[in-house]
Amino acid sequence: MAINLEKGSTINLTKAEPALSKLRLGLGWDLLPSEPPIDIDCCVFICKHDAQEQPKLISDHHFIFYNNLKCPQGAVVHQGDNRTGAGDGDDEVINLDLQLIDPAAEELSIFVTIHNDTRGFSHVSTSYIRLYNEANGNLIAEYKLGQEFANESAVQVGSLVKNANEWEFHAVGAGYQLGLGDIVAGYQ
Repeated sequence: MAINLEKGSTINLTKAEPALSKLRLGLGWDLLPSEPPIDIDCCVFICKHDAQEQPKLISDHHFIFYNNLKCPQGAVVHQGDNRTGAGDGDDEVINLDLQLIDPAAEELSIFVTIHNDTRGFSHVSTSYIRLYNEANGNLIAEYKLGQEFANESAVQVGSLVKNANEWEFHAVGAGYQLGLGDIVAGYQ
């Protein structure tokens, strides 16, 4: 049974799915009926922690988004940009192979951003991030991006955090009025 995540909640993915090695991250959204298309994007920052325990990109190549579709190890692969949210199911997908993640990685920060649009999430009827076990298709967890992000253009949905040999998902739920470039600068 899938867990509905809320801001501040944590799920131990290794315990939820003991044989978990490959994850699928799905982003989906639907527009309000009278709204023009809106381009929502999902990205992943593969990070190690600096001396202040802040996540920082391992390298620029460890930022996975619509213009850099995979990391050097091939562990995180973005399946391509959907610019309208049209259609059923997940609109953007990122595959993660936990066994191939760079050994220096301690955290994978997941963001959802609205591309070059100031309307915010108030113009979207539904939006979500879902985590699946890629091997069997099981939906592990879902984080719904609700109206608390109505005026935001970016949301740090959560982070996959490596804790010894286990992976946990921490639902962050922090909204920002920032562009993607501003967020990237914070991770460098």
